[in-house]
Order: sequence, then C-alpha cells, then structure tokens
Amino acid sequence: MSDSGAAARAFWLIGCGNMGGAMLRGWIASGLTPSRFLVVDPARPPLPEGVAWLADAPEGQPETMLLAIKPQSFRGVAPSLAPLIGRRTTLLSILAGVEISTLKAAFAGAGSIVRVMPNTPAAIGKGVLALHGAEDAATTALMARLGLAEWIADEALFDAVTALSGSGPAFVYRFIDALAAGGAALGLSADQALRLATATVEGAALLAAASDETPGVLADRVASPGGSTREGLDVLDTDSALMRLMADTLRAATKRNSDLAVAARGAD
Repeated sequence: MSDSGAAARAFWLIGCGNMGGAMLRGWIASGLTPSRFLVVDPARPPLPEGVAWLADAPEGQPETMLLAIKPQSFRGVAPSLAPLIGRRTTLLSILAGVEISTLKAAFAGAGSIVRVMPNTPAAIGKGVLALHGAEDAATTALMARLGLAEWIADEALFDAVTALSGSGPAFVYRFIDALAAGGAALGLSADQALRLATATVEGAALLAAASDETPGVLADRVASPGGSTREGLDVLDTDSALMRLMADTLRAATKRNSDLAVAARGAD
C-alpha cells in the first residue's frame, strides 16, 4: 500500500506488539473493519488480513493514534510523531508510567489525550481497560468493545491500576501454573492437571463475575467446616500468606510503573 493510501486510514497504531496486537484483534473481532487501521512498526508483526502496515509513519494526521511502543522508547520516538498529531487527532497511550503531563508536553497539538491501561484478554473482548484523561463517550465506546472500560479520576492511582489489571493476567497465569503443578505433584499427569486447573479457574472466575456475593463468601461456601477445602484454605490464610504475597506482588509492579514515569519525564 502506498503512503498516501495508508495515511488515509483513520486509526494508526504506533507499535503492535503483544498488547497492541491484542487490542487490534479485539476491535476487529468486535466488528470494526480492518481497512480503518494502519500499523506503523519496523518489525512488521503478523496482522489480521486487511490491516495496512508501514515501517515508518507516513505524512498526514489520523483521527485516532494509539501509542503501543515500549515506554522506554517514548522519548526517542515522540519528536518524530508530534507533527502527525493535530487538533482532530485523539491520542491514546498504553505506555505504562508515561503520564498525561508528559504526553501533553510532547504532543501539544493533540485534540485530546487519554491514557489507557488494557490487558491481553482484550483480544477476546474480555479485557479490563482503565482510562484517564479527556473523558468522552466515543473513547468509552471504543474501549468497551474490548471489555470492561472504567475511567480513573485520579491519575495518581493509575500505577496501582496498571499493576492490578494490566499486569494481573500474568499473575493469574502463574497461579494456574502453580495449581496445575500442585496437582501433578500429587500424581496427576502434567497435561491433565493443567487442563483441570485452567478449567477450574475459568469456571470460578465466571461464577464470581455473575454472583452478587464477594469472592470471600464464595470461597467459604465451597469450604465445609472440617473438610478438605477448609484445610487447604487454612494454608493460604495462615498469617494472611496469600494476601501478603499479592500485596507484595502489586507493590513491586506499582513501583516499576513509577520508575518508568520518572524515566519518561527525563528526571534523574
């Protein structure tokens, strides 16, 4: 496709790695036409049919631009992108740690700027998308195609949200792995243990999402007094072992997001 034809596409993705690719697949699966998208990525990632690709950004100003590069690349890439972002452009950024003030300083000409923290289940319409910035119905509707979209009023909480829902799938996958490994240690084959663990987490999550009860109440309903489930829960609950582990996990991820913000601002 020629530069002129690519530039005419309304939605540009700058970078299309794991997360950008998941969002792109989710939007197309939701019914958006591939012909509206242009991916700008020197690595030329695998793309859905009908999505345009260029190694470098063409001339022109898109209606929507999604920044999906690595946060560490922001300062090097921003100057070349700034002329491509005009008053009719909505700039969406999924760069962890790169704050609205930093984005506004780099892209003063943007019509509106929104930080987005998605997660990979967006690819199947089951993502969680935290939003902060210029709130509007069109952006909400666009993100709702990918799952649960929620605006976060206080940007100071965005690092915590990133750790919880942005990084959260990775922590859940680790739990599934650990649950399966525990089953294998008791004699189940590794592949069968993994199937059982994955289906167990899927079913439990769907039930929790559909229930009016808290997960804590649902856990207690599975555990009969003196039964095997209660015995296992006692291991997780002793000295708040699981709670402390998850708090430490989220704290570490949140601190890294804060460090990325400092780097993006160019501070020492």
